[in-house]
Amino acid sequence: TCPQCHRSASLDQRGLRGFQRNRLLEAIVQRYQQGRVAAAAAKCQLCDRSPPEPAAVLCEQCEVLYCAACQLRCHPARGPFAKHRLVPPPGHPGAPGGGGSEASGKGAAGGGGGGRKVPTCAEHDLENYSMYCVSCRSPVCYQCLEEGRHAKHDVKALGAMWKQHKAQLSQALNGISDKAKEAKEFLVQLKNLLQQIQENGLDYEACLVAQCDALVDALTRQKAKLLTKVTKEREHKLKIVWDQINHCTLKLRQSTGLMEYCLEVIKENDPSGFLQISDALIKRVQVSQEQWVKGALEPKVSAEFDLTLDSEPLLQAIHQLDFIQMKFPVTVPPVPLLQLEKCCTRNNSVTLAWRMPPLSHNPVEGYILELDDGDGGQFREVYVGKETLCTIDGLHFNSTYNARVKAFNSSGVGPYSKTVVLQTSDVAWFSFDPSSAHRDIVLSNDNQTATCSSYDDRVVLGTAAFSKGVHYWELHVDRYDNHPDPAFGIARINVVKDMMLGKDDKAWAMYVDNNRSWFMHCNSHTNRTEGGVSKGATVGVLLDLNKHNLTFFINGQQQGPPAFENVEGVFMPALSLNRNVQVSLWQLSLSCP
Repeated sequence: TCPQCHRSASLDQRGLRGFQRNRLLEAIVQRYQQGRVAAAAAKCQLCDRSPPEPAAVLCEQCEVLYCAACQLRCHPARGPFAKHRLVPPPGHPGAPGGGGSEASGKGAAGGGGGGRKVPTCAEHDLENYSMYCVSCRSPVCYQCLEEGRHAKHDVKALGAMWKQHKAQLSQALNGISDKAKEAKEFLVQLKNLLQQIQENGLDYEACLVAQCDALVDALTRQKAKLLTKVTKEREHKLKIVWDQINHCTLKLRQSTGLMEYCLEVIKENDPSGFLQISDALIKRVQVSQEQWVKGALEPKVSAEFDLTLDSEPLLQAIHQLDFIQMKFPVTVPPVPLLQLEKCCTRNNSVTLAWRMPPLSHNPVEGYILELDDGDGGQFREVYVGKETLCTIDGLHFNSTYNARVKAFNSSGVGPYSKTVVLQTSDVAWFSFDPSSAHRDIVLSNDNQTATCSSYDDRVVLGTAAFSKGVHYWELHVDRYDNHPDPAFGIARINVVKDMMLGKDDKAWAMYVDNNRSWFMHCNSHTNRTEGGVSKGATVGVLLDLNKHNLTFFINGQQQGPPAFENVEGVFMPALSLNRNVQVSLWQLSLSCP
């Protein structure tokens, strides 16, 4: 059976030669052989160089191959050579019969091999193939259709089937070409992977060496500490023993001297003289004897060291030291779960809390919290870190914010959580801020009342920050002595706090005495207005960030025109005063007088 056409045939006396010839393979081999012969023969036949130069032209009349130089020298295009026909040499793309094209005649003969012979039917030598038997999958002639076994088979025109099969082969080749391209890219990927494995292997080796060196260093440091403890214990024991030796030696000398003295006294024969000192001497001997009580002649310390180093757990840990094998493939983290019961708002601050779902095996290196602009705009990152609780300050009052969170690790960023909607307060409730106030400011009444310990003006800010909306608050003058000039208004967070409010470019204020008031910004005093403050007075501040202006009130009446126009940005309530004034936050409301 033929592995190509899958036809079964019985072998005759010709043996394998009886199989149908593969004409396509013969044509390819013939073209290849002709090309080699033509390439080998296409050398200049008149060159005196060794090896000869490649032929540039072939003269059909002379039947001689010339290189460019020999053609100009030996075969000029004039005289009797003018009518000669010069053609490209065999094997050249433009040569007759070259490049696998079908040619005939003299030019083909000059090309060395002639055109391809039109194939004839294997069963009818005088008939050319003209049809294709679909059932047998082989070309046939008309006579085969009329007389042969293909008479009742499904046949089609040879040219049509040739084009159809060529198209199918081209399409299949396109698929193979795409796969070959993918295979090349995959090989490049594998080669890059080899390089990465090599580099990562070296990196991990260096990391392992560094970790082991760190363990050895830690063990060396701990060894030094333990040796220090042993040395201290040894010195302590030696000191106690030496002290005991010195003490015992001193007592022994005293006892020995007393004994020798008593022996000499006993030798005396004068009773009166003996009795004169005997009582005192007996007491002295008894006291000396009492010094050698039980335990006095025992060492206070042992020669053994009560220090036991249990190194077995560490040795076990060293023997068990190995790489951690992840049981689960590391992928991006799952969706974080927002803990709605812990999410809340206060004034213009929002607090969000979240956690990872249970039984989550993928590690989490951090979280990204995103918040929109409070007006349905684009989300922006407001926090990136490892915490699962975050408070964002300085938002707009009376605004609705959307928040979402996602987790990330070395494999990438996980999906977003569900969006939570948070509404900031309509009204700003704030107090004086002790953390940003000047050190001379004295706060009391839960930071609702402010005074100062200095005769110089000092600044204190509120805890709220305003960037849009309409805000009104009032301050009550609790104490007003010796006609000071307190200043009320708004300021940036970085306002100068050791001088009157409004003297720098970070504050907009009204300062007032007991008779009149002025507006001040950048140390510029404007709009002097009659009417001052005293003990019990109320000063109102109206910040309208929709119209971008600032207005002041005293005891419910507007003090002068709107103080400042084109006020834009983020502002905090501000106050400056000295020790002669005490002011309290009294009322905060969206409604003004």
